[in-house]
Formats: sequence, C-alpha cells, structure tokens
Amino acid sequence: MTSDDPIVDTAKYLRNVRPIDPEEIFEYVEGTPHPAVVRQTLRDHAFELGLRERDDGTFVPIEDGTIRPTFRGVRGFPEAYARRFEELLVDRYGPGWPSGESGDRLRELIDRLKVSYFADERVTYDEETALAYALYHLPDYYAAVQYVLDVLGRAGRLPRRLRVLDIGAGAGGPALGVHDYLPEDTLVEYDAVEPSAAAGVFEAMLEGTRNGFTTTVHRETAEAFEPQREYDLIVFGNVLSELSSPVEIGERYLDPLAPDGTVLAIAPAEERTATRLRRIERELVDRNDDLTVYAPTIRLWDGYEPTDRGWTFTRKPELDVPGFQRRLDEDRPPDDDSKPGDGTYAKPAVQFAYLLLRKDGNRAIEYEPDPGRVAKMAEMERHVTERIDLAALKLSPNLASDGHPLFKISDGSEAVDHYAVLTDRSALNETLADAPYGALLLFENVLVLWNDDEGAYNLVVDGETVVDRLA
Repeated sequence: MTSDDPIVDTAKYLRNVRPIDPEEIFEYVEGTPHPAVVRQTLRDHAFELGLRERDDGTFVPIEDGTIRPTFRGVRGFPEAYARRFEELLVDRYGPGWPSGESGDRLRELIDRLKVSYFADERVTYDEETALAYALYHLPDYYAAVQYVLDVLGRAGRLPRRLRVLDIGAGAGGPALGVHDYLPEDTLVEYDAVEPSAAAGVFEAMLEGTRNGFTTTVHRETAEAFEPQREYDLIVFGNVLSELSSPVEIGERYLDPLAPDGTVLAIAPAEERTATRLRRIERELVDRNDDLTVYAPTIRLWDGYEPTDRGWTFTRKPELDVPGFQRRLDEDRPPDDDSKPGDGTYAKPAVQFAYLLLRKDGNRAIEYEPDPGRVAKMAEMERHVTERIDLAALKLSPNLASDGHPLFKISDGSEAVDHYAVLTDRSALNETLADAPYGALLLFENVLVLWNDDEGAYNLVVDGETVVDRLA
C-alpha cells in the first residue's frame, strides 16, 4: 500500500455520496494526513477517480460520456497567454526586446525560418529560434487545433476523461488550444513530446492551466519516445509532414491509439506541406486495413481511393494581431522590401490542412452513393460536356482571386482534381458558396468540362444547376 491509498480509497467511497472536502475527510483517513496533503493527493489522482475540483475547494465526480462543446470560433490569442509569452521575451532580452539588437535578431530569425520553410530545410531550435518561432506561430496554431477539435467534439468523439499525446509539441500552441477548447469539467492527461529548446517555452506557457489538465513534457524525439498507455487523441501539430520518415512515425503511434481514439494532424495550407500530409494519409490508410479517414477527405465510394494531387485546405476568420507581434512589426527601421507596421511579422491568417484518422471504422459523414443516381469522379471522363448529378465533399474555400468562385470538390475516387465553378449564383445553387468546409453536397444537373490548361475537371454550376447539402 502506498501513502496515497487510504486517501484514494476514501475518495472512491465518498465520490458518489457527497462533495469531497479535504478539510473534512482528512479526519477519516488513516494517519489523519494534513488537509493540504489530501487536496494534493486528490489532484494527483483526479483523472483516475473521475473527480474535478470546484472553485469552493471540494471535489465532485464528472459526468460520464463525451464533452458538450461550446466553441464559437477564435477571435485572437488570449491576453493572459500573450502576457505570459512576452514575459519570456523580457526575461531573455529585457523590456526593450522589440527594438535595437534584440528586435533585429528576432526579425532575422523569423526571416530565416520562412526561408528554411519554403526551401524545405530542417531547422535546429535553440532557445532564440524557439522564441522566434513561437512569436510568429503561437496564435494561429492555437486557433487551428480548436477548429479541428470541433469536428470531433460536435460529433461526440471526445470523452470527458481525455488522454492526449502531442508529438512534436513545439512551443505549446496546440496544447493551449486543446486546453481552451475543452469544457472546464473535462479531465485531461496531456503528454507532450518535444526534444528541442521549444520544450522550455511549452512548459512556461502551460504553467497556468486549470486543475484537471495535467501536462507532462517528454524531452525526447518522436522516434525515441516509448508510450506506456493508450491515448484517446494523438496530435501531430504542424510536424508530421516535416518528419524524415512520417509514415513510419505515424504508423508507430497507431499502436497506443485507443480503439475509439483519433489521430489528428495539421499542416500549413501551402501546396508542398498540404499535399505531403495527404500523401501520408493515403499511405497510412493503404498500409493499415483497420484505419479509416474520419474527415475531411472521406472516401464515399467503397473500394476506391483518391490519387489526385490532394491539395485541400480550409480557411478560417483572421485573428486579432497580438501585441507582441504588433510591437515587433512596428518597432523597426524601414528597408527596401518592407516598412514598419506592414504586417511582415504578424500572422493573423488561419488556414491549414488537416486529417483525422480512426481505427473503429467511423466517419464524420456516413453516406453511400447510389450508382444509379449519381456519377462517380473516377469515371468522369465519360461525362465530359454532359450534365450529371454528383455527390461530393466541398474541400476548399473560394480559390479564385477574381472571376467566378471556384471550389475543390471530392468524392474520394478521383484520379485528377475536380473543381466546382459557380458561374451563375442563384437561390437554387448558393449552397455551394455558403456550405462549410467538409460539407457533403448533392449537385443536380451540373455541366462537366475538361480544363486542359489545369489538367482538371470543371463542374460548372450555373442557373440550371441545383446544389443541396446532404450532410
């Protein structure tokens, strides 16, 4: 028996009887431990016991089942987190960090990170590089993971006792997003794997998380870390498509995935990283018979897999620029390429690619096309210049900078890209423009054309076309 056992046993006995007050029950525990010891022990075993600590200091059981999300989008990086991060900058560079040599150094590091990213080069994260990376990316990573989590949360796929493994946890943007997305009565055990100096930023940023959200940082590589338990959610936040052996690493972490758990991966929306993420997804599914794409690139036709380019991403409302980005952007001398305050060192855009994979066969949308009712993209060549009916997922925002709105669509059987072109918007087809990313749409009487310049099919949605949302 450990020293915690009497307290844990007492809590198990009382958890369904009344709220557990450490100031009261210590007298009934063998050895009469101090109430502070009782409180800390209950906190340490909260996940196991299914107890959450209330504001009045008592512990009560959480409800069984899944979370009920209240997510309504992300407007900006919370001010409390922004202050915490700026304290790290002040500790490293002093109160004048945005100006002088320190400001120049941070801007230089961000410029280098951008160049390395587009050159597809590996980056070594020392303390300064980790701070620069966090300065530029913390807000949008914080936002992106919440939008993806909401796909699971709204469908009842996130349990109230949630075990999370974050591979390549970085400076903590995704972890903070997970923390703020989940209701306060959720119990979370969060294992973060991060071998670089970014782990120090992560630890500092996660210091203020609420009771019931327990974080452990493992300063190991994804290749070296050995999971010791199952996880309900395994997160690869902007890291899977950057690994040298992403499929092998992704496959390795299928073993600790709970039978009803989810692998969540996010990548930047740029073509190189977004299409690489999709290739990883396809190879993982091909190599693992029990793995299913939950969202967003659902395979609608049984026995078919997409082999197109796979460039699909979503775009969310821009964030308010946090003060630390604004100050770094404004407090600098002009140069030949940019001027202070032009947004070079601010990143309000939130656009990204993502995947959700599960082993239980469930999908975000359960739909079986009727081959006698709708066409199949794998056979689109036979329908060129014809009007057809088609069921397809909307997998992009409007991609046209001008002219007719253009949206990537997919049914999971296509070998080349398919786009829906809205040439004549009406009350009958406006669902195409208004539907959210990932929605399943039914196109009736849509005209099929081949775009030789792009090597893709254009599905022309005009005044004769009806578009309805199926799911």
